[in-house]
Amino acid sequence: MLVSPLRSSSFYGIQSALVALAATIVGAVPSLEVQGTEFVNPASGNKFQIVGVAYQPGGSAGYNPNAGKDPLSNADTCLRDAALMQVMGVNTIRVYNLDPNINHDECASIFNAAGIYMIIDVNSPLVGEAITSFQPWTSYYMAYLNHTFSVVEAFSNYPNTLLYFSGNEVINDLPSAKDVPPYLRAITRDLKNYIKNNIKRHIPVGYSAADVREVLWDTWNYMQCAIDGKTDDMSRADIFALNSYSWCGPDATYQSSTFSDLTDKFQASSIPVFFSEYGCNKPTPRFWNETKAIYGDKMTPVFAGGVVYEWTEEENGYGLVTIKGDTLSIMGDYDRLKARWSGIDWKSIQTQSPANKTVAPPKCESTLILENGFDNNFTLPVVPPGAQKLIDDGVQPKPSGKIIKISNFNVKMTVKDSSGKTVSGLKVVPLNDNEFNWVGKNKIQTGNDTSSSNQGGNKDNAAMLTRPMMWAAALPLVAMLFA
Repeated sequence: MLVSPLRSSSFYGIQSALVALAATIVGAVPSLEVQGTEFVNPASGNKFQIVGVAYQPGGSAGYNPNAGKDPLSNADTCLRDAALMQVMGVNTIRVYNLDPNINHDECASIFNAAGIYMIIDVNSPLVGEAITSFQPWTSYYMAYLNHTFSVVEAFSNYPNTLLYFSGNEVINDLPSAKDVPPYLRAITRDLKNYIKNNIKRHIPVGYSAADVREVLWDTWNYMQCAIDGKTDDMSRADIFALNSYSWCGPDATYQSSTFSDLTDKFQASSIPVFFSEYGCNKPTPRFWNETKAIYGDKMTPVFAGGVVYEWTEEENGYGLVTIKGDTLSIMGDYDRLKARWSGIDWKSIQTQSPANKTVAPPKCESTLILENGFDNNFTLPVVPPGAQKLIDDGVQPKPSGKIIKISNFNVKMTVKDSSGKTVSGLKVVPLNDNEFNWVGKNKIQTGNDTSSSNQGGNKDNAAMLTRPMMWAAALPLVAMLFA
């Protein structure tokens, strides 16, 4: 059909307006809330399940503050990885080692646009940036707290910052359980008070525990209990997570892996619980059968999902992808996990109504701690000299992150699938305001598995989790176009 000059001008004007409107729709993921024992999406009213991947490219060597390098410092790398994660259906990354003095705006904005949350560890392997398992009082001082508070300042303005971990496997055996517990509660207290006094929104603080059964249950009770029965005690963890590698091999089951025992025990939790790491790699290959259990009917009422360990292949052999220079190669574990996730009905998982379950925490008292040798004292160390001023007034200078506009979501770096073929057309698909990622948002094929990202018996996987209203503004323009 021929279009008159006037009609053509109007068409292109409307088209430009729609393009401009679409650009504004790329917004923020909904900031989640802890309600009782669950994460809840206030935009939809639904409970939220973490579908995560541990993200520390290069391992501990990938963190080098002197060189301005950490896992969220390179925008091209973040864009590539976010696109591949988006295809899988990842909605959360856990990032371990971060320098608050590096600008993370581009990477945080890329993951935000992809609908992916960030779990942030405030500690790092460097001296003065972590609490120690041995003689913890030697590492709990003002400079250490200044580092942790600076990390909080650097990431709290990003809407996709989900939570902070005050520690990771600091209690990993009975010798470390002898002295560490009061210091973990003290750090949790200090972080929560800092957020209360200096951050505009409430961001929960939790602990990531080792799944070592001789200390796991006492660690959980120590971190969740209420001192003097006060549930609003600031030293009480908002969340409890565990790094669990008990589901191993293709013959493991819900019972033999002890996942059934974990589920039964954590039913009594007064705070949300999830797997902060999982993915046993002995024997290989990994078939990810545990994901069907984690997101199944027995576990979702108790666990808020989990974080797969880990994104990049390091010496320990847990990677989903390998990186050599500027080339990323997809591994079989990526393809198998992607295929396994594609068979899960995410629409039903991510649109569940909260149980609105409130469980009273146990009272902190010595009889709560059952293991002989685990510290049963709940008198916490006082704030180190000089640190109270930081908690009251904030660190100086204050690092401050913000979501910025990303002009190009096309991946520039080379990506090869598990057969060695170069993946073309890889990009992040920006989501609308108040959306987060799930399987089907990005349908680019990346691997050798035969399941595309929106298969698995659920044709509605690509449906929106929420119904952003901004498109309503476009309807008059569309009407003009076809008038």
